[in-house]
Amino acid sequence: MLQLSSAQRSALRAQAHNLNPVVSIAENGLTEAVLKEIDVNLNAHELIKIRVYGDSRENRLAYLEEICVKLNAATVQHIGKLLVVYRPAPIAATASPKTPQRSKTHRPNETQRKSKRSFQG
Repeated sequence: MLQLSSAQRSALRAQAHNLNPVVSIAENGLTEAVLKEIDVNLNAHELIKIRVYGDSRENRLAYLEEICVKLNAATVQHIGKLLVVYRPAPIAATASPKTPQRSKTHRPNETQRKSKRSFQG
């Protein structure tokens, strides 16, 4: 499980404030499909909110612990029925930045150029 300092946790809580939950854990609990979806979203966003439906605080804490252990993530915040989880992006994904591609400009073909000339005065 990834560990964060209190300063890192505070900064991540501030970033997560405006986020909407991207994954929900419902009555079926933390299934493999839900874990896979959380993993996909962590790869895409690094910092995510998870909504847990259900009134059991113990279940929410168990879900949070299991998510962090199985996915090598860090707990940022547990407030009410929302869990905030962070995992940095894999190094392989950030090490190879995409080279900017040249924009393709539209070049009229010969017929289009002639037709423009014929309409000009």
